[in-house]
Amino acid sequence: MQNKLMLGLWRFMISVPSSLWEKEMGKGKKKFEEATRFMTREHRLVHHFVVRELPSAGKPLAPEVISTKLGLSIDKVKAILDELEKRMTFLFRNKDGEVVWAYPVTVEQTPHRVTFSAGEQLYAA
Repeated sequence: MQNKLMLGLWRFMISVPSSLWEKEMGKGKKKFEEATRFMTREHRLVHHFVVRELPSAGKPLAPEVISTKLGLSIDKVKAILDELEKRMTFLFRNKDGEVVWAYPVTVEQTPHRVTFSAGEQLYAA
């Protein structure tokens, strides 16, 4: 199958030349790599954990829960959460320091509701 990108314009579908969208995808990949260069294996571990756990928990995740489940020190988890939140990309915490959203999911109400294959329902960030 050939990769194609089609653009809908009124009642017409227009094929976008691959040279245009492949160039833009390359720019996006480079931007993403630059934005995530600071992340260590532990940063990714914490982020992936909260993304995976928020739907089943259905409530904010406390740093102590993350620390216990991942076997990392509470100080390490808090430092990682501080850095991820400071980058304003991957997560946000409430006033109590609990993670309420980790892209792309949130326990706070948004207009975007998602249902996962296991039946969990949550909002999209």
